Amino acid sequence: MTDHKAQLHRYLRDARDAMVWKLEGLAEYEARRPMTPTGTNLLGLVKHLAGVETGYFGSVFGRPFPEPLPWMSEDAELNSDLWAAPEESRADILGLYERACAHADATIEELDLDATGTVHWWPEERRHPTLHLLLVHMTAETNRHAGHADIVRELIDGTAGLRRSNDNLPSTEAAWWEEHHAKVEAAARKAGGG
Repeated sequence: MTDHKAQLHRYLRDARDAMVWKLEGLAEYEARRPMTPTGTNLLGLVKHLAGVETGYFGSVFGRPFPEPLPWMSEDAELNSDLWAAPEESRADILGLYERACAHADATIEELDLDATGTVHWWPEERRHPTLHLLLVHMTAETNRHAGHADIVRELIDGTAGLRRSNDNLPSTEAAWWEEHHAKVEAAARKAGGG
């Protein structure tokens, strides 16, 4: 018989691992550097996910996370969960993410998939989701941000790929990628009339 909760939990853990891997080997500035006009940065993505984990698998199920997260309060500055202030070290944020995930894992392990919680910030008609739905939701959320992190990391130093143990890319040779990039650029120009 298939253990659906274990399968969902494994996919969430894999996405979490991908997020943390994207920070490995980077200098402090690179980990915090905004790489898009909206300020997307690697350490901010991890900080954001730590807060989201504590909400969906903490307070939603009556198991509040024991540490205060000021950037998650209703009066917090907009987007303060998506970047790291200078006094917030990488070790602090990664440690927080680890503790938030451990807290979430305890909730996931303790509850059945059909257990319901209350998401106060969702519309009334969807406010009482099951653990099953929140596992799917959080896995999608984490993978979405892992995709952002993959692109941001590639922009920083060229490192790309699915996970540490398997990048899932067709080649690691720079010449192959240069030729591929040129082919894609040529196709875009031709399609765009250029």
